[in-house]
Amino acid sequence: MTQPARVAVVAVGGNSLIKDPKHQSVPDQYQAAVETCAHIAGMIEQGWDVVVTHGNGPQVGFILRRSELSAHELHTVPLDSCGADTQGAIGYMLQKALYNEFKKRGIQKQSATVVTQVLVDKDDPSFKNPSKPIGSFMPKELALEHREKDRWDVVEDAGRGWRRVVASPIPQRIVERDAIKELIDAGFTVVAVGGGGIPVVEDEHGMLEGAEAVIDKDYASSLLANAIDADLFLISTAVEKVALNFGKPNQVWLDHLTLAQTKEYLAEGHFAKGSMGPKIQAIIWYLERGGKEALITNPENIERALKGDTGTRITRE
Repeated sequence: MTQPARVAVVAVGGNSLIKDPKHQSVPDQYQAAVETCAHIAGMIEQGWDVVVTHGNGPQVGFILRRSELSAHELHTVPLDSCGADTQGAIGYMLQKALYNEFKKRGIQKQSATVVTQVLVDKDDPSFKNPSKPIGSFMPKELALEHREKDRWDVVEDAGRGWRRVVASPIPQRIVERDAIKELIDAGFTVVAVGGGGIPVVEDEHGMLEGAEAVIDKDYASSLLANAIDADLFLISTAVEKVALNFGKPNQVWLDHLTLAQTKEYLAEGHFAKGSMGPKIQAIIWYLERGGKEALITNPENIERALKGDTGTRITRE
């Protein structure tokens, strides 16, 4: 009797699709997706079933900018619809890249994208204190006009102009969890929870409504990993390993951490809020909710990290 495949949630970072400001076009993004999917296919050859999650920050920014520029002719696009649009477009890129990679390797698999809603609490404190910048910079006069006319929350951003800010609530439930689980169990490689999922709230009757918010991609991926009882939560990011004192003369690369050590180092401020901090917090929550193990590395080292040759592995003990 064959052993059931192990299941991994692989959270692909934004750098995996847009590597630098000169390579932002759709063909550039697809080429980056091809490179990342080659490493994911390598995982699958090692016996893993994979759910791929991904960021969408730059892509949502592009849609919002197009919406702003064409507002004199066309309707603007609500933020939850931007999330849905990018889930479809990026999902298509990943599906096509995976299809071609599977064909090259002779892997008998298909991929499928699930446009994923993620429930958040309408009373989440972040709705009263929006802090996640989205969209382009704008002059103060335009920002204040949006505040008045569209009820946007806007802030001045470090002398570079004004930006819209939205809530970033904590994810509570993956609405399409059962569909994702069924697809994984049926042998599909699934693309889900793109950009942290489309944030939705429940009204007094339990009906869903889109929320003008952005969910952290790693937090939602962590929740998904627990919801489908994944054996591994892998965060693919810009660095091969996690470090203490990152970028300083006394920098130390880390091969293995326990949950207790990870919480201690986070509390000591080793992991910056704007970069490694949310990834580490997502892993802490995953392990605290009963997750088995987590791994952080960059895309090109995924297969080596799975063998224990590199990356930072984080376990409960």
